[in-house]
Amino acid sequence: MRGNDRQQSAMFSYLSPEERVPAEHPLRRVRRMVDTALEAMSGDFDALYSVTGRPSIAPEKLLRALLLQILYTVRSERMLMEQLAYNLLFRWFVGLNMDEPVWVPTVFTKNRDRLLDGDIARQFFLRVLDQARAAELLSDEHFSVDGTLIEAWASQKSFQRKDGPPPPPADDPGNPTIDFRGERRRNETHESTTDADARLARKSGGHESKPAYCGNALIENRHGLVVDTELFQCNGTAERDAALVMTERIEGAQRVTVGADKGYDTHDFVEEMRNLNATPHVSQNINRPGGSAIDGRTTRHPGYEVSQIRRKRIEEVFGWMKTVGTLRKTRHRGVRRVGWVFTFTAAAYNLVRMRKLIGLPVQTA
Repeated sequence: MRGNDRQQSAMFSYLSPEERVPAEHPLRRVRRMVDTALEAMSGDFDALYSVTGRPSIAPEKLLRALLLQILYTVRSERMLMEQLAYNLLFRWFVGLNMDEPVWVPTVFTKNRDRLLDGDIARQFFLRVLDQARAAELLSDEHFSVDGTLIEAWASQKSFQRKDGPPPPPADDPGNPTIDFRGERRRNETHESTTDADARLARKSGGHESKPAYCGNALIENRHGLVVDTELFQCNGTAERDAALVMTERIEGAQRVTVGADKGYDTHDFVEEMRNLNATPHVSQNINRPGGSAIDGRTTRHPGYEVSQIRRKRIEEVFGWMKTVGTLRKTRHRGVRRVGWVFTFTAAAYNLVRMRKLIGLPVQTA
């Protein structure tokens, strides 16, 4: 017998969002790890808020919502609020009841900016790492480092001369016609009018220059989890400078290995790494003038070959952050804010990886 296509919805429901989410849903493990990290951050939240006044959106709910925006590639806060209005999975993860109203997008954004102004992303990232360390998922001896370009929220047209005359009146104020063909534009002479911290950079000699930032990550070689991040303005040495900063922050007195690609094969970088009690497992660039800085003292060990294989896993991190985490082009401006989002997205990547790794047999690296 054919059923009726009834459109009338029921007036009441006796099932909570908790009961509607399947027990084996992937977000359940992620939610447990997130709640553990947020509980440890209670003191950090207290320092950001006044003890008097009208209560704001709970910072725990803000961070859970921002995590959903990354995990499900939601491109704007307005679309995120729309999802929270009718998506029961999103409501359950954030901690909203069925009848609880959803925030106005502008209110959500203003409350989120309070977290951007604090060092909350770094604290959340560290609390997630604490759980990975407790589960014995991290290697404390073998690491890999690399950097990637994060396209800035600025157009090519926004790069104008710092000391030049004001541009002529635009034919279209929203999207003016600008012809910069044949003009030599450099970071020393030009600056973006929309994001002054962005710098022109290109991936390689065959690519065009774009306004961008240099996002850097340090991963451990056992499971490929991110253990540190840095975001710098683009210049000729940003990746190597960030690698030295992150290597210096590695805890412990034992000597470690740090794998990297050919771009790090310079005599100055290799010498500085050795001074930091780190063995640079850098891929040899035999075409570099003066020859490679890596010789048989490093390459003769079997661990060097292992590092060259494991270091490629860092590309998985950047690929996920750009495709799923919407960091191919950032929606924020300024080094500090873009760096906040970069670190928070790295924490989200770790949560996705740890969801599968926790409970598996312990590996060695």
